[in-house]
Amino acid sequence: MAVPGEARRALVVEDEPAIRALLELHLTSAGFAVETAAEGTSALRLLQERPFELVVLDVMLPGVDGVSICQRTRAGGPNAAAAILMVTARTTEADKVRGLESGADDYIAKPFGVRELLARVTAVTRRHARRDEAAEAVTTGEGQALVRGALRIDTAKRVVSVTREGGPGEPIELTRQEFDVLYHLAARPGRVFSRTALLEAVWPDDVYVTDRTVDTVISRLRRKVEQDPRDPELILTAWGVGYKFADGV
Repeated sequence: MAVPGEARRALVVEDEPAIRALLELHLTSAGFAVETAAEGTSALRLLQERPFELVVLDVMLPGVDGVSICQRTRAGGPNAAAAILMVTARTTEADKVRGLESGADDYIAKPFGVRELLARVTAVTRRHARRDEAAEAVTTGEGQALVRGALRIDTAKRVVSVTREGGPGEPIELTRQEFDVLYHLAARPGRVFSRTALLEAVWPDDVYVTDRTVDTVISRLRRKVEQDPRDPELILTAWGVGYKFADGV
């Protein structure tokens, strides 16, 4: 989150010089301090070095493609929770779903108008700000932490740690969607949520996410928080319905 009084930081990753310059111009006018990259390898380096509030990411790039960059960024690091807007010439629904399932917050197709671009930028950054504020407002009997067995969810800092085999809590990097899904389930142990209910709770403004998006996020979560992702003990499947967090943990 940007510090009050400081320009918000944005990274534009686009290989077409004219479009890159256009994006930089209008994001600067909107109050962002903008850095740019023309190919995937340098973009990944920047994303691993310092945090950005917004990443505008072309899908078709030399070196590393935008979907791979998005997946690797969401997997951990200083931009795991950044707002990501994907930009591409591809317009089919399958392409949009693929981009969103890689972890992007929204999707805009070329050619696009400046007003649409800025509207989408405002929407994704505002959505992230609302989620941060909601997380900071949540309190539990543990103060600012929700504890479920070996799992500790710090709702104020949006940090999750897992204690394994009696050792100290091990911090786990989660994407924004992973954290929101985990908290939504863990705060209501034993309650079954359909995929549709989780979509409405975590992705209320996203049109192109699907049931498969929920399954993908659940699969990633299990790899990060379960002792054995193939035999989960925390995030359970309610066959034919959806998912729930284990009761009594």
